[in-house]
Amino acid sequence: MFPIYKKELQSFFYTPFAYTLTALFMLLFTYMFNIPISNIESSTLQFSFTEIFYNVIFYFIFLIPIMTMRTYADERKFGTEVLLMTSPVSVLKIVLAKFLANITVFMFMILGSTIFPIVTAINGEVVISQLICAYIGFFCWGAMYIALGMLVSSFTESSILAGVIGEIAMFIFLFIDDFSQTAFISQFPKVQSVLYAFAAQPRFAYFSQGFIRLSDIIFFISAIVVLIAWNFISIEKRRWNRG
Repeated sequence: MFPIYKKELQSFFYTPFAYTLTALFMLLFTYMFNIPISNIESSTLQFSFTEIFYNVIFYFIFLIPIMTMRTYADERKFGTEVLLMTSPVSVLKIVLAKFLANITVFMFMILGSTIFPIVTAINGEVVISQLICAYIGFFCWGAMYIALGMLVSSFTESSILAGVIGEIAMFIFLFIDDFSQTAFISQFPKVQSVLYAFAAQPRFAYFSQGFIRLSDIIFFISAIVVLIAWNFISIEKRRWNRG
């Protein structure tokens, strides 16, 4: 498992890929950080990092498919999938190694954003409890969508197609709560409750407000486990089809 994890990390960090993604994320976070500063109306600036994280997810969703689209698609494109499928490593370990590699890159990106609360704490005051909640929620949200992006990548050999489909799937899940509140869906209370149960955005909203609920933690963990299981099933099926 570790050799695959190491290989995946090398594909990120031995190329400009991970650094480019991190730079884009830092640019995004800087933009969100500067908005309240540009709108300052007094000598005292007040803003919340939890609000910044909540706004960041709407734009960060463009970066996750770019991160995950190569996970399996490039293995087929460059013909290395055969070597991977015939290796003695189990499919579950392959999936977990790739997932952990993507998570490592994600954490590298998050680590870069800590410069903003550090600078803020030096020049002002940061509510640590709310900041920790925001980071935990952002990590859970990102991990879930990384697993979803990997699943989409397992269906195709085109990384571009995987990125496009992954983007569409993530937007559907991001706005599923808004869809459940439409007038048409409101006519069917049971359908509405089912759709809302799968909505991640309202759960992330609690984290962004500085609250950690056990039900929200369980939701994200369950979603990640289910998506990882589907990753396993998808790759295992391809392995059996190859004989």
